[in-house]
Amino acid sequence: MAGAIASAGATLCFSSQNPIKTLHFSTKTHSFYFPKPKVSAFRWNSVRPISPLHGFSCNCFSTVSTNTTHYEFSDGSSEVELRLQLGGQDVPSAKDIFVDADGTSLTVKVRQAGSFVILIETNSLFEKIKPAETIWYIDDDQLVINLKKQDLDLEWPDIVESWESLSAGSMQLLKGTSIYIVGDSTEINQKVARELAVALGYTPLDTKELLETFTKQTVDSWVLAEGSDSVAEAESAILESLSSHVRAVVATLGGSHGAAGRTDKWRHLYSGFTVWLSQTEAIDEDSAKEEARRHVQDGSLGYSNADVVVKLQGWDADHAKSLAQASLSALKQLILSDKKLPGKKSLYIRLGCRGHRPNIKPPGWDPSTPN
Repeated sequence: MAGAIASAGATLCFSSQNPIKTLHFSTKTHSFYFPKPKVSAFRWNSVRPISPLHGFSCNCFSTVSTNTTHYEFSDGSSEVELRLQLGGQDVPSAKDIFVDADGTSLTVKVRQAGSFVILIETNSLFEKIKPAETIWYIDDDQLVINLKKQDLDLEWPDIVESWESLSAGSMQLLKGTSIYIVGDSTEINQKVARELAVALGYTPLDTKELLETFTKQTVDSWVLAEGSDSVAEAESAILESLSSHVRAVVATLGGSHGAAGRTDKWRHLYSGFTVWLSQTEAIDEDSAKEEARRHVQDGSLGYSNADVVVKLQGWDADHAKSLAQASLSALKQLILSDKKLPGKKSLYIRLGCRGHRPNIKPPGWDPSTPN
């Protein structure tokens, strides 16, 4: 699987149509907490849910409960600073302020008339902090909170992980590496790819449009005339020509005639980060996780080579941006687990896209031969 490129494996998202309820899931290295249905990133051993039918208020991205109308944020390299307006609230002493910071969560409350009022509450800070080194103080009518970053090299565009902060912050991680959207639905691939391209300032490319423009016929008529294998071969040639491109989001063909669904057509897909948009009938994250494991172990489905997996139950075109947001969050966590990944992808391209990084093959390598 492409997880060998990513070292830590792929990322899975799960879409649920169930009513909101609280879920908790932990792994050896990650713990995720979110109300369902929400979006959150995960590798093969953790889960992120999405609901196309109940809206996409993303807990892991931008779930912020606040009674304040304004806050100021700045990134000071080793720490980030959050300034919350206290306004006309009467805060006689520091004992009336409650600040709780832990990992990627932050809760700030102020005591008023014997009860606490929430100023801000999120479990989706842009990235992890060192909670023991949190400092806060009152500066005139502002509450100032300094949070120490765990990753000093990562620049925070905002205090929380949101569509806007992910769009702005992903560029520093991707370093121009292209993204390929794969999955059984060409329509879903196209719409999510467009959202990602706009957010990142990348060039949107669509293998279906390229094929139809070149051949002057629709893909459906081509399949009827020459069969699925012919279309898959042609798309594979398109992917080869696109593999040297940078800063592009490529929507690929879905279905049996798509190259990405075939294990022997991934040579040039490995040149970029791949996101598998996988529709599922799973009813919860455990069954979605098990389904993903079966796909990887079976290995017969080309999509299982993807770096990132987004599982969704149901589809609504209006929520393409939410799937794009889930993809960006998952890619962020993937790259942070190995910041050399974009460089490894680039090296793979420069060496001729042979084999599956890090097992780069010699010139003349034929992916169809077992050895």
